[in-house]
Amino acid sequence: MTTPLKAPRRLAALPRDARDTLFLLCVIAIIVLPQVGNLPWWCSALTAVILVWRGTLAVRSLPLPGKWWRITLLALTLGATALTHRTLLGRDAGVTLVVLLLALKTLELRARRDAFVVFFLGFFAMLTNFFYSQSLPTALAMLVALLGLLTALVNAHLPVGRPPLLQSARMAGRMALLGAPIMLALFVLFPRMAPLWGTPSDAMTGRSGLSNSMRVGSVTELALDDGIAARVKFDGGKAPPQRELYFRGPVLSRFDGREWTFAPSQVPANLQVQGEPVRYEVTLEPNQRPWLLTLDAAIDAPLVPGMDPPRRTAELQWMLQQPARDLLRYHAESYPRFRSGPQAWAPGLAAYMRLPSGFNPRTLEMATQLREDPRVVQGGNVELVRLALERLRTGGYSYTLEPGVYGEHTADEFWFDRKAGFCEHIASAFVVLMRAAGVPARIVTGFQGGELNGVDGFWTLRNSDAHAWAEVWQTGSGWVRVDPTGAISPDRIGAFQRLAAPQGVLAGAFNAVNPTLAQHLRAAWEAINNGWNQWVLNYTQGRQLDLLKNIGFEAPSLQDLIMLLLALLVGASLAGALWTLWERSQHDPWLRLLARARARLQRAGLQLPESTPPREIARRVRERFGAEDEAAQAIDDWLLRLEHQRYSAQPAQGLSQLRTEFARLHWPR
Repeated sequence: MTTPLKAPRRLAALPRDARDTLFLLCVIAIIVLPQVGNLPWWCSALTAVILVWRGTLAVRSLPLPGKWWRITLLALTLGATALTHRTLLGRDAGVTLVVLLLALKTLELRARRDAFVVFFLGFFAMLTNFFYSQSLPTALAMLVALLGLLTALVNAHLPVGRPPLLQSARMAGRMALLGAPIMLALFVLFPRMAPLWGTPSDAMTGRSGLSNSMRVGSVTELALDDGIAARVKFDGGKAPPQRELYFRGPVLSRFDGREWTFAPSQVPANLQVQGEPVRYEVTLEPNQRPWLLTLDAAIDAPLVPGMDPPRRTAELQWMLQQPARDLLRYHAESYPRFRSGPQAWAPGLAAYMRLPSGFNPRTLEMATQLREDPRVVQGGNVELVRLALERLRTGGYSYTLEPGVYGEHTADEFWFDRKAGFCEHIASAFVVLMRAAGVPARIVTGFQGGELNGVDGFWTLRNSDAHAWAEVWQTGSGWVRVDPTGAISPDRIGAFQRLAAPQGVLAGAFNAVNPTLAQHLRAAWEAINNGWNQWVLNYTQGRQLDLLKNIGFEAPSLQDLIMLLLALLVGASLAGALWTLWERSQHDPWLRLLARARARLQRAGLQLPESTPPREIARRVRERFGAEDEAAQAIDDWLLRLEHQRYSAQPAQGLSQLRTEFARLHWPR
């Protein structure tokens, strides 16, 4: 049995080919690991088996499988992919094939040519991670994978001796740092031209916190989901009170006794706004839905760069021409004080009083009793709403995520039996009561409240902030927002309190030691993620043109962007060429190369005066490290050829070759 202390020694004693193969297999595992959740289970399992199999063959110096083994595995791979995805084309099938082909290629990893194929397949497989997620953790994982692949690539170009992997990693890191300015310039200035720019999205990828229907009990699942739906930044940091933050989503008016669904409004919006507007910017997460979240109520269309202007429905909801498949950032302006809908009775309001027959008989009876109450007879619909809310406040009702499974008569069970529910139970029962009493009413879904991140000043809307409230129609006022959940649980509306799932052991331990530590850590991490979203994922063509304006372009265009990028690249190339010429003019390149060799040997403990010629250095290398040592022989030969090159007929050509060989030598440590 191999102990943990003996394992590093065994790895160090492995032949170079086995060591390099194991390192490359580890890099491939880093590339594939983030994809496990997106790949079929059999693909992940088969990839793991192949990588372990290949590693075992390398460690034990066993022969690689024959051609028929590889052909059989390839045929099984193609067949399983076709059965799983019903095609060999498309994003999901393509990624599955790339991952499996990358793993299968390691089974014929014999020569450097095969290694280069694996490297480039690895680079492509690394990019496929961004087809599913462009988050900061994914980017960091792929940065590690990139450095690993570069290290393996550099190591493959050092065929002599046994160079340490750390030496190759340092060289790969220097290469990445030297290329970073060019990558930054390309990122900032390379034109974003949809749909060529970006990553493809499948129609069913992503998940929305809302939908255009609401079955009683469905929003409960969202309350336990802490995923982020959107982030909001108010201009000047002036946000309305938290209790007024109602972000409007789908409006539901058709009821079949169990489920509320959307139905087009038969009455005009008739939106009238008052007071000062609230201006803000929304960063909407991909949700595969065509609607935009806006504060109640937005009279002007939100500004969505790169997309057709959205349209406003009669229900005051803003709709895109296509689903939001990617991160969206848009500016909007809303008026917290507004009126909407007809001010006097209109025939279309009758649709908001319909109820299915045979459901909730006790609620209908209660509505009749309320309608006959003298206070309602005198005060009308306003008094009816007040009495219903008073019943919710004082009738022993509670706000909970676990009200139990409701039966056929959901409103009856809420009002008379369970007296407990989540926002959709409460809103549904309230609207049924209003309609039974002859008051037009409908359900509005969306998000309420949010959480202010003290690190970056953004308000975070989570799926747990998903909410349902009611709108009732009143003569002279139109549609009026009524949130019956606030009557039962004011903390749900007026403060930052939400029902949450039970904490795990780790989260409970964190809160026991320092109750605010986990909250601060999450706020800091979300601020970093938001910065990534704002400045990297949402760096659009509009922001590129704004950058040109800031540096002096009056009316920037794509042509200006391309010309500036070309000018920078040409300037950088000329600067590099001039620097190389200047450096060569200041120093004898032959002496500089000899000095580099002398410095490498001095680090290995061989002290050499600056005047020592190459032939003398070669003799001392043989004495110090042994004439039979393979690496010492290579250095000896290189030093002798360096001395011969000094007097050759074509010194420049020979020196270039020696400089290339110098980087491949395995220098003693």
